[in-house]
Amino acid sequence: MFDDSQVLEATRLRRHFHRHPELKYEETATAQVVAERLRALGYRVTEGLAKTGVMAELDTGRDGPVIAFRADMDALPIREANTFDYRSSHDGLMHACGHDGHTASLLLAAEAIIAMKDELSGHLKLLFQPAEEGGNGAARMVEAGVLDNPRVSAIFGYHNRPGFDEGQLFVKPGPAMGGNDTYRVTIDGRSGHAAMPHLAVDPIYVGASLVQQLQGLVGRNKSPLEAGVITVAAFHAGDAANVIPGQAELVVNIRSDRPSSREALAGKLEQVVSGICAVHGASYRLEHEHQIPPLVNDAKWADRVLALAKEYGVSPDIQRLDYMPTMGAEDFSFYLQEVPGCFFFVGNGDGAYLHNEHYDFNDNILPVAGGMFVALAKGLMSRD
Repeated sequence: MFDDSQVLEATRLRRHFHRHPELKYEETATAQVVAERLRALGYRVTEGLAKTGVMAELDTGRDGPVIAFRADMDALPIREANTFDYRSSHDGLMHACGHDGHTASLLLAAEAIIAMKDELSGHLKLLFQPAEEGGNGAARMVEAGVLDNPRVSAIFGYHNRPGFDEGQLFVKPGPAMGGNDTYRVTIDGRSGHAAMPHLAVDPIYVGASLVQQLQGLVGRNKSPLEAGVITVAAFHAGDAANVIPGQAELVVNIRSDRPSSREALAGKLEQVVSGICAVHGASYRLEHEHQIPPLVNDAKWADRVLALAKEYGVSPDIQRLDYMPTMGAEDFSFYLQEVPGCFFFVGNGDGAYLHNEHYDFNDNILPVAGGMFVALAKGLMSRD
């Protein structure tokens, strides 16, 4: 699908993005490069969506579906440990999740797609999104109207996956990535002397009871046929050996694979907190700090992705998974709550895992990822 010069240019761009990482909602230089490249190719470009997002549109002028492809652009606050020449030039910032590669992949596809525009019908939207890493940039892109005018029929995106064979393309129909709910629980007791606990309400004891009882939601409230996990990621209270503190603070992270498992876990959190605090005479505050819904692929579109990957020879290794490859969250799920579509995966090969200081996107998979987008454009928008 691509000649050597196109792949070399995509690799150059990918390494440029890697060398110049930008955090969520700060992707101004990245967005500028993306917008200039897309304008030069002939797309109609809108900038400043969700602060730093970019949308490129190709209107064929012929009736047909409205298809959207998405790439994320933001980096992470990680100090890179790699030593190659295109390592991060910004100390403490790093593309440790491969968004540099996702962006370069879609730019590679954009060039091939516009070259065949006379063979297509319908309308194409290319979404370059900010703030996937904890910023819910997808939700803000939806609020900015990227799925409307005209309304998108189906949307597609992907993530690279270290630990899977280089270039393997795989899809999980149905639940494919976990939802993420993060809560801050503040327990207010009554401080007192460590030698006289009966005169105090010990928030550490109450919090410890909560840590244990939350696991009952996973083991006894959620169906064993569904996936979910609760992690108490932080527990802060007290700083003196002879004092029962008046307050404890916990951070609770809940992962779920579908709306029903999310309801069984996150939906019952306050009931458990309230009950335990009431028993011990404590009060509480519950703050919902972050939420990403589970990513659930439309089964019909997942099968279509697999069929088109095989039809156009996108990869020599194409797989349909029957298990979730990760409970990690991905805000592409906000798009899938609005319109049907599919989020696929491409193996990044051996090497460091995501969010690790030694991670690097594998440039050899650029033609596979970009090729899948081109195959989708051909298969869904062909004039034939």
